[in-house]
Amino acid sequence: MRSLDIGATGMLAQQLNVEVISNNIANMNTTGFKRQRAEFQDLLYQSMRRVGSTSTDAGTIVPSGVQVGAGVEAAATYRIHEQGNMIVTDNPLDLAINGDGFFLVDLPNGETAYTRAGALQIDPNGTIVTNDGFAVQGPGAIPQNTVEITVNESGEVLVTIDGQDAPVNVGQFQLAKFPNNAGLEAIGDNLFLQTAASGTETSGTPGAAGFGRMKQGLLETSNVNIVSEITQLIAAQRAYEMNSKVITATDEMMRSVANLR
Repeated sequence: MRSLDIGATGMLAQQLNVEVISNNIANMNTTGFKRQRAEFQDLLYQSMRRVGSTSTDAGTIVPSGVQVGAGVEAAATYRIHEQGNMIVTDNPLDLAINGDGFFLVDLPNGETAYTRAGALQIDPNGTIVTNDGFAVQGPGAIPQNTVEITVNESGEVLVTIDGQDAPVNVGQFQLAKFPNNAGLEAIGDNLFLQTAASGTETSGTPGAAGFGRMKQGLLETSNVNIVSEITQLIAAQRAYEMNSKVITATDEMMRSVANLR
């Protein structure tokens, strides 16, 4: 009986669904996190009576046929890159992107990663870095005798040096965007990598055509909607239970056959 295997594929699919939802909920307070959605597709069908075949030598056509499906499988875990909310932190190195774009980050292996998490810091050399110490592309080193840092909406970094009145421009943040943000590869630590599915990056300055503006003293929160996630979790649990009922019903039917005398 195929229903045992079909029910098992359904349970595995809903298990993945719950795992995706649980990861969204776990990251509801992660800066710049983008939620995912599990998507599924049906498996191959066995044609017991092929649709469109001739049923007689007179050329009559079978209108629908008999096809039995083999169950369900995961097709994708689609990442939704909609804008998260903004929270005020008043930290001069907390930066949010209002609109499209990613910060460009230099990884130790020479690759470039991309992130929406703007909780930045300064390392001992004055370089603006992520929480893991990876340099963010654009601005130069912050002088040690800096008393104030200002980042305008265009991403320019202006520093006020002790003993000087006029601010000094030490560089400008760069942003990157992609034809298909969902095609980026998540590698953890709030970082993404470019892939063939995402397309090639287009870089520019904040506020330029097609790019978001920089907001200083704010952070972009996760775009997870907890009410929606809990609702989807309940639906996934019920779907899992119903697939388990299919297996239970199949087992009872097979037991009835085995008990025939």
